[in-house]
Amino acid sequence: MEHDPGAMLWRREALGRGYSDDEIRRLYTRGEWQRIGRGAYVSASKYAELEDRERHRLLIDSTVYALSDDAVLSHQSAAVVYGLPLWRTALDRVHVTRSRRGGGRIKRRATVHCAPVGGQVAVVDGHSLTLPARTVVDLARTLPFEQAVIVGDAAVRRFGISSEDLEAELARAARRHGVHAARRVVRFVSGHSESVGESRSRVMLSSAGLPVPSQQGEVFEPGGRRIGRVDFHFDGVVLGEFDGRVKYGRLLKPGQSPGDAVFAEKQREDALRDLGFQVVRWTWDDLGSPEQVAQRVRRAMLRAEPPRGWIRQASLPPAHVLTVRAL
Repeated sequence: MEHDPGAMLWRREALGRGYSDDEIRRLYTRGEWQRIGRGAYVSASKYAELEDRERHRLLIDSTVYALSDDAVLSHQSAAVVYGLPLWRTALDRVHVTRSRRGGGRIKRRATVHCAPVGGQVAVVDGHSLTLPARTVVDLARTLPFEQAVIVGDAAVRRFGISSEDLEAELARAARRHGVHAARRVVRFVSGHSESVGESRSRVMLSSAGLPVPSQQGEVFEPGGRRIGRVDFHFDGVVLGEFDGRVKYGRLLKPGQSPGDAVFAEKQREDALRDLGFQVVRWTWDDLGSPEQVAQRVRRAMLRAEPPRGWIRQASLPPAHVLTVRAL
């Protein structure tokens, strides 16, 4: 859902529209208005329809005005404004960073971090944010590994973050809490993951002791005809496919039904097998059982013989260009 800053009503605006303070209190007490922050309200029915990340956007809008002028959105809050995916990540507080070495604190609706931000920040929807590479490292320091990989993969893909950028941010964070965990995340992230499910798949395969697979392989027949793209492949022989339910929506062509897309996907998989590839498919539910998937992959590796087709890695999309200003 697209962010709608106009959904929020400030007390001063409500008074300007003819509401009295008593009426505002009654609307809040009766549950018709939801309080977002001090003096900030939204229709309770509208609020109930919002996803967590859009609720967080409203929390940002209602909170940042009361923070210091040098406070920059960071951590989860920066990720939300960047439009990056967050999986099982708390969004109950706005996270900001002030460019100083001490004085961090936790408030009711905000967590204030204190650390040098650097000479530049990004500007998105009027908000100042830590740059994408800094945001990835901050989250890699503070989130569990899997959650950090998910947002890190997406950030690297969307903004074209280089390994050099991430290593530079790690160096700047050398004395900060969680930097050792962040190094592991930074050296694992990949810009070739196209979804939360694919990022989680990489974590699952790694946790099961399998070699890191290549991603987004374009498969071709010996004569050069393209068969399709696969999510993962091990040494160009065993193919791995994450079967997310949303995937078939992305595969739909004009005039095609979901059933048509599923049938076309089956034909594609049959063509891959005909070329001699071993295909292992798993679902969202399987991500919680890494050893079961790993056993299927290992069995496929034992069965595998050199296929007749060949694989070329797909290129990354163009990096999204950000507006940047000096701090």
